[in-house]
Amino acid sequence: MTIPLKRPMPMILAAPLSEEDVCVEPLQLAQISDSASASLEAEVAFELATAAEVESGMQRVLSLLRRRSGATRVEWWARRADEQFRLCGSDGVGLGAHRLVSLGPEDKLVLVGDCPDSTFAAAVAVAAPILRRRRVEERLTDAAVALARRNEILEEFAAVVAHELKAPLHQALVADDPSRPVEVALDLVDSLLESTRCGVDGPNDCAASCLEQVLKDLGPITVVITAEATARLPLPAASLRVILRNLLRNALAADSQHVHVTAVESAESWRLVVDDDGVGLSTGGAYLSGSGLGLSLCRRIAARYGGVLELTPRAKGGTRATLQSGVSA
Repeated sequence: MTIPLKRPMPMILAAPLSEEDVCVEPLQLAQISDSASASLEAEVAFELATAAEVESGMQRVLSLLRRRSGATRVEWWARRADEQFRLCGSDGVGLGAHRLVSLGPEDKLVLVGDCPDSTFAAAVAVAAPILRRRRVEERLTDAAVALARRNEILEEFAAVVAHELKAPLHQALVADDPSRPVEVALDLVDSLLESTRCGVDGPNDCAASCLEQVLKDLGPITVVITAEATARLPLPAASLRVILRNLLRNALAADSQHVHVTAVESAESWRLVVDDDGVGLSTGGAYLSGSGLGLSLCRRIAARYGGVLELTPRAKGGTRATLQSGVSA
């Protein structure tokens, strides 16, 4: 019997690998680089678009750019109201060459140290339009808040005018000489308009300057008025003048001979005190018959700035009007 022999399998020797076989193609390297750049772009876009505020979003973007681009420090400079660029945020510490990169007319980035141009440039190109859009959104939000505040003030204005004008206009109807009640009503409207125009964020001034202006508005008076009021209170000057004018007129109506105004402030609180030696609160009608805009609106104005206005009798006679922050007298 013939047994067939098994032939050994032939050995196939592979040719040695060349450099072209073991190296990544340049196109693949470009794709890897593009992938990293795209990932950074996506992260930058996400952080900036989803941040609650532009400042917090940009701070996270600065951290991303520094860590992923190789820069030792990244700074964000923004144009402010005075048209000057101010440093608004930074990430990292280091020395080296500085390079300025524009994010638009209002924002710039400063890079310290070396970093890959392609990766950084792509991320900046994504960040710039998002940052501009967020700035516009914040401006619109601020405008909407300001409009809402203005509408609230106007509603308050209309309500108080309807209430406060009722008495002087009724007096004008029944008086033999209506000129005085009409003058009171017109003065009330002027005071209300002044308070409304100043808004919530109007410029403030020291209490002494406001008092000086109020005394000019009141004209010649025989009452002795003294003051220690150099403090600057956190109320717009127009609102503070309205309150002072009303309190002084009430003091005059109460037959006061001397009025003393005090204003003090500290890091945690502020206070305005108007003391008079008039008839006092026991004859409330006499004290409250002044021709100002009324204590009700004064209290509303004070509350708008976190203040409280209260009247208390003085131990030696007369009335103390206290306008202060936060707590009652």
